[in-house]
Amino acid sequence: MDNADSALKGVFLRLTSPQILTEVIAIVLAGLIALAGAHVARTWHKNHLVNSGPGRQDVWQLRVLEGTVLLAPFLVALIVLLIVRAVLAMLGTPTTAVDVALQLTTALVLVRLGVYLLRVMLGPDSWIRAWENRITFVLWLTIGFSLVGWLDKVETTLNRINIIPGKTFSLWALMKGLVIVTAFVVVTSLVARAFERRVMKLDQLAVSTRIGISKFTYFFLVGLGIMLGINAAGVDVTTLNVLTGAIGLGLGFGLQSIASNFVSGFVLLMDKSIKPGDVISFTGHTGTSTENFGWVQELRGRYVVVRDRDGVETLVPNQNLITNSVINWSYSDQRVRIRLPVMVSYDDDPEVALKLLFEAVEHHPRILKDPPPVTRLMAFEDYGMRIEVRFWIADPMNGVNNVRSDVNRAIWKIFRANGVKIPVAQRELRMLDRAPALTVTRGQGGTKPPGGDPLGGED
Repeated sequence: MDNADSALKGVFLRLTSPQILTEVIAIVLAGLIALAGAHVARTWHKNHLVNSGPGRQDVWQLRVLEGTVLLAPFLVALIVLLIVRAVLAMLGTPTTAVDVALQLTTALVLVRLGVYLLRVMLGPDSWIRAWENRITFVLWLTIGFSLVGWLDKVETTLNRINIIPGKTFSLWALMKGLVIVTAFVVVTSLVARAFERRVMKLDQLAVSTRIGISKFTYFFLVGLGIMLGINAAGVDVTTLNVLTGAIGLGLGFGLQSIASNFVSGFVLLMDKSIKPGDVISFTGHTGTSTENFGWVQELRGRYVVVRDRDGVETLVPNQNLITNSVINWSYSDQRVRIRLPVMVSYDDDPEVALKLLFEAVEHHPRILKDPPPVTRLMAFEDYGMRIEVRFWIADPMNGVNNVRSDVNRAIWKIFRANGVKIPVAQRELRMLDRAPALTVTRGQGGTKPPGGDPLGGED
């Protein structure tokens, strides 16, 4: 007990010695200056982005500027620590604590820079963006323990903790396996992203084919990376047969719909029936009278993103596009024909009405001249003659109902200017007088109608 007290007292006296306190104060001062420098760097970066405006800088310039702002506090702390170490060395004061702080700060700068570059290479939508600070902290903590000399002690302690009773599978083995698998997944993701950028630049292939190849390659390489990482972590891959069998059983029952959507997505990518930029409709009614249509924005592994004219994006499962009827307005030819029926009165000349219909669509900028618009007298209805104008447009993705509205307004205006009437369906109700009621008399021999026996006999 006395030896322990003496050891603790010796440690306390050493930590409170003037040399150690001087180094600790210098390290704390460097940290405060680093925090102040970080605040100044973020404020300047925010004001610089606002003043420069979007589109005035190159993407690489923005990335370099963002990286500089992220590393600014650590670089400031590193510079301050270097200055403090030089001053203490000139005064002949020991610099052991400052040297350790310099090593840890240098490691932090390198780790933060490496994680940022990894995030830039994987793209803005990568999962690393949400885990960037956590990954930086874990890597720096591991490297820091190794620099200080604590890593071996931590490894020995974690190796004594068995996760599975009766098995030699410790907590350290689990953490080591996770790190190795993550490293393999990150490397394969980088390879997959590079391959995807290369494939998307091939103009000889259709957009849907390029997306299909990119998605298949990404999932294949990431899956391969997971298997290689598990194998490199010391886990026998053949022992996962039970797990893969369970996954297959789950796909057959609980995950049937998800698996079907993924397979349908690859079918859509391969057969090129639907691709980004197409105008599709889901109503199930053919013709240009359909209103529920939208533009295909993205083809994902499980769903298709469709944006309508109201700006609403709908996530349509791939299976729905395979099993249900879908109208692709731009599958082979973007030109579509629009029919507009109109009723005219029997008092008007149909030839004049047909001529006015042609004039109503003749000068519209979106109506094609070849093939030209045509007018037809379709039928003689109960309350008027049904005539029709037919015309073609080449850009249904810009809307169909707006053209229909423009033409209907032009028809109404030109009909009123020329005295052509559009009849309204009317119903005529006739009220008839009530028929006289029959008079019935009852005699002694029974009931007899007036005027004698209906058979002509007498009483």
